[in-house]
Amino acid sequence: MASDEIKILSAGAPKSAVAGCADAFSEKTGIPIWYEFATAPMLKEIVGSGDCEADIVVAPVATSQAFAEAGHTLAESGPVLGSVKAAVTIKSGATEPDLSSADTLKQALLGAESIVYNEASSGQYIHTMIEQMGITDAVADKVTRTKTGSAVMEHLHASSLTNEIGFGQATEIQVQINKGLDVKLLGTLPKEVEKISTYNASLLSASADNQAAKDLLEFIASDEGQAICKATGLI
Repeated sequence: MASDEIKILSAGAPKSAVAGCADAFSEKTGIPIWYEFATAPMLKEIVGSGDCEADIVVAPVATSQAFAEAGHTLAESGPVLGSVKAAVTIKSGATEPDLSSADTLKQALLGAESIVYNEASSGQYIHTMIEQMGITDAVADKVTRTKTGSAVMEHLHASSLTNEIGFGQATEIQVQINKGLDVKLLGTLPKEVEKISTYNASLLSASADNQAAKDLLEFIASDEGQAICKATGLI
């Protein structure tokens, strides 16, 4: 990638923060920025292949650390954009599950007509949570896995069921609501089973000489960049 442009590869949960920081930086500097989004497992595959064309990768901190250890990104830690909680979403007007405790959520899952979550990292967590609740077999026939987080909300939007429970990152759910999908962000997971994911940005080793990319990382870490991130719902 040329040093007078920047390409970002990012996980989906901090999508609005990545786009917001990139657009603000581009407007300030005139430097063109391209960004695309993928699930955390896809990020691992793309970056791990050694053929990643991005200058910056935004990923969960543990994934970023693994990239650095493998030499795919520079060892020094990049700026943290923020954290996001896993949450529950339903179609507007549908039955609202009780999220007051892990047990009430478990009972809601057992009574639901359908359960929807993705194949990305947040969905992997939900899958494990269901296993730990001991209800995997009981709900297996009504579970739908989608490829991406946004596809969960698209599924709910198109559904005619009245007791269907979806899961996703709170920020991703809100993005789809803002796009006009007829879904509701009901709330985050109960305290006993809550999931908080933190995302940071790292410079790819192949882009070590891209000064514009380094400047963007500094912008993300600045007060202005952090304010943009927080305004998108990151905590």
